[in-house]
Amino acid sequence: MHPLLARALLALAMALVGGLSGWWIGEAGRLPAAGALGGALVGHALFLAQDAVRAGRLLRWLRTQQDHPAPRDTGLWGELGYRTERSLRGRDQAVEREVSRLAQFLSAMEASPNGVILLDANDQIEWCNHVAADHFGLDPVRDRMQRIANLVRAPAFVAWLQVPAQNEPLILAGLDGTRSLSLLRRPYGEGQRLLLTQDITERERADAMRRDFVANVSHEIRTPLTVLSGFVETMDSLPLSEAERRRVLGLMTQQTERMQALVADLLTLAGLEGSPRPPTDQWHDVVALLDQVVADGRALSRQRHVIVLDVSAGAAELAGSRHELLSAVGNLISNAVRYTPEGGRIGVQLVWREGGGAEIEVSDTGPGIAREHIPRLTERFYRVDGSRSRETGGTGLGLAIVKHVVQRHGGELVIDSEPGKGSRFRLVLPASRVRAAHRVAG
Repeated sequence: MHPLLARALLALAMALVGGLSGWWIGEAGRLPAAGALGGALVGHALFLAQDAVRAGRLLRWLRTQQDHPAPRDTGLWGELGYRTERSLRGRDQAVEREVSRLAQFLSAMEASPNGVILLDANDQIEWCNHVAADHFGLDPVRDRMQRIANLVRAPAFVAWLQVPAQNEPLILAGLDGTRSLSLLRRPYGEGQRLLLTQDITERERADAMRRDFVANVSHEIRTPLTVLSGFVETMDSLPLSEAERRRVLGLMTQQTERMQALVADLLTLAGLEGSPRPPTDQWHDVVALLDQVVADGRALSRQRHVIVLDVSAGAAELAGSRHELLSAVGNLISNAVRYTPEGGRIGVQLVWREGGGAEIEVSDTGPGIAREHIPRLTERFYRVDGSRSRETGGTGLGLAIVKHVVQRHGGELVIDSEPGKGSRFRLVLPASRVRAAHRVAG
């Protein structure tokens, strides 16, 4: 039954009961009509009083925080309280769902590897994640509702904010002296803007290295090609004696070998960068490997140096690529032969590390290397002395190859050197890649 109809019937019933009771009482005093009217009024008054009590309970519940259920009365006020409570609970659940979605959204943006800043219509910071705060040196809590232009004062950034939104990002270099950022903004909501930031420092550095690499390769190949072209023209246009002809052919052969070495090293680097890591279950005899590279080094030296192999640490095995390890150690010995003056000493040694693992060390008594050059020695085509490197036949890629090989085997290349005191290059290999071995007497 509809609550309003039920309420009307209840009021009528109470008035009727009161009227009948009043008529019965009035009959005793011979005033039945007056008694009936008075009884009806009293019944209606009782109904209104009861109604007021129920309405008061509902009003008190509405004025509080609605932490407890609504009054469970019958009739209109009970139905009104129930429906109001259900509506409020539904609203609270909807609000909780929206708050949860907002928290999940902000949590996802917080986990983003890129910076995210929400700006209002006045370019005030409504919210930012910690990545963006790190990019701009902001405090995510303290700087909220501050104008971003007052906190990030780079002129290019301030000017970029003042022009209409564009699809092209802003590249902001040197914001903190070293970092480069890519900034992108998108409108949303009512005049609000989403500012996205990305640290592109490594990408910019990689692009610069790629440009330098292409320029260096072009230069390294152009030089011998120019020499070869000049010699070909000389042989074609000038009458040469047999001695001059042999000399020119020898120089041409030297430049050809130089280009072949360069191409071989470039192919080696490309192969190292594009291939999977060396296997961990293929073990190779370290002593046999070192014997081979030392023999190659002695052939290159032609008895101009004393090359000593020390394997007193005992038999050992290395896990990985034998070809790559031969290339790495061979490059170190080749460099030592090229840069160590005649009569100098070159040492090759296997050393066990206390914390596990081992080192393959190549040392020399050459001129040594100044401290400022050491961090850049493994860069492609970097030379301490470019003219001397070309005279000795180096391509400028040897140490880059060594670094790639040892890193692919989970280790690192450590360089110690001092001008006038020689150099020491160590391939530090982890315990997972090296183990002691027992030789079988033959």
